[in-house]
Amino acid sequence: MRDCNVFTLSNGIRVVHQQIVSTAIVHCGLILDIGSRDENIDNQGIAHFWEHMAFKGTKKRNTLDIITSLDAVGGELNAYTDKEKIAFYASARREYFERAVDVLSDIAFRSVFPEKELEKEKGVILEEMAMYHDSPEDSLQDEFEAVIYKNHPMGMNILGREETIRKFRKKDFVSFFREHLHTKRVVFSCVGNITLEEVERLAHKYIAGFKSTGGTGRRKKFTNYKPAQQELRRIVKQAKCAIGSDAYPIHHDNRIPLYVLTNILGGPGMNSRLNLSLRERYGLVYGVDAHYTAYSDTGMFAIFFGTEPRQLDKCISLVKKELEKFREKPLSKAQLVSAKEQIKGQLAMSEENNLNLMLMMGRSVLLYNRVPKLEEVFDMIDRTTSLKLQEVAQHVFNEKRLSYLTMLPA
Repeated sequence: MRDCNVFTLSNGIRVVHQQIVSTAIVHCGLILDIGSRDENIDNQGIAHFWEHMAFKGTKKRNTLDIITSLDAVGGELNAYTDKEKIAFYASARREYFERAVDVLSDIAFRSVFPEKELEKEKGVILEEMAMYHDSPEDSLQDEFEAVIYKNHPMGMNILGREETIRKFRKKDFVSFFREHLHTKRVVFSCVGNITLEEVERLAHKYIAGFKSTGGTGRRKKFTNYKPAQQELRRIVKQAKCAIGSDAYPIHHDNRIPLYVLTNILGGPGMNSRLNLSLRERYGLVYGVDAHYTAYSDTGMFAIFFGTEPRQLDKCISLVKKELEKFREKPLSKAQLVSAKEQIKGQLAMSEENNLNLMLMMGRSVLLYNRVPKLEEVFDMIDRTTSLKLQEVAQHVFNEKRLSYLTMLPA
């Protein structure tokens, strides 16, 4: 179902490509194995700030040149930062593919971090932080990460803190760039009606010339998880709640079973256990979700919901009841088959989005040095047994391991 080409440039940057002839749009991106967990308490927020500053000037482009480069031809240029990745990516008609590669490589590798733009962008990021604090759903997840990971870099907010944002200078970005950006930590990914030969030509022209400046990415591992409870008071009408624990890292054998469990429990389907209980049966919530995020050396399982403050205890009790069911009784044969087919369908549909496919391919090459075929993932799902799901539930859903964060009206 998936036919990717992967090759390595002379400087060590890997390239992954999939040709899809049925589209006029090419999606491409540079995915860097660098994120907020590579920071420390003194430079918290610099990875995300670097992502912003990449658009503010290079050796051959100013801000206006960068932001209009693809917008002017109906394309898009964007970026994101998370705990372990920074991605710069673009979408454009195939005739502008070379322009997209040129601009992406320019902003990723040749930013100059102009001081004038730096001072302006501090205000932009502080406004982003204010917007984030005004969105309880977003801030709840980040606050819960701090509960799970405590003082480890994994628990630090990606946006940083106001005091660190205000003090950054050009030298800080140059230093962070030099310390962390290594070609072994970079993948160029592209999806569209572009031949392998064209991808190779442009990758050699625009990307192969970059030389490593930093380390290969030794990170402080997260260990010694301890369950905790925390209560926050915010200006909200609902009571917000997060329940969860640390979980398996990306290479763990139990990763797929936990994905299956999480999908049954609180995935996007309206038939998830938590949705049927909290919303459909009792009408206590508008939405309830369960998530499992796997990282290189750890992971996080979490359930999020909002409800009337007077209904909070009942909702927590209902969530505990659903978790107990997974621990106490294995799925029936019919339930297991249905759960597997549902998650396989969701995975297949997600690949219909070529932008998401491109980003997934880049992340996969960073993690596995290959892109697993969808059939391989389906096979791992099909090999999952009810007893394995129950075993995983008894570990991850163990009530003694669960942490709690509540956000209550001030």
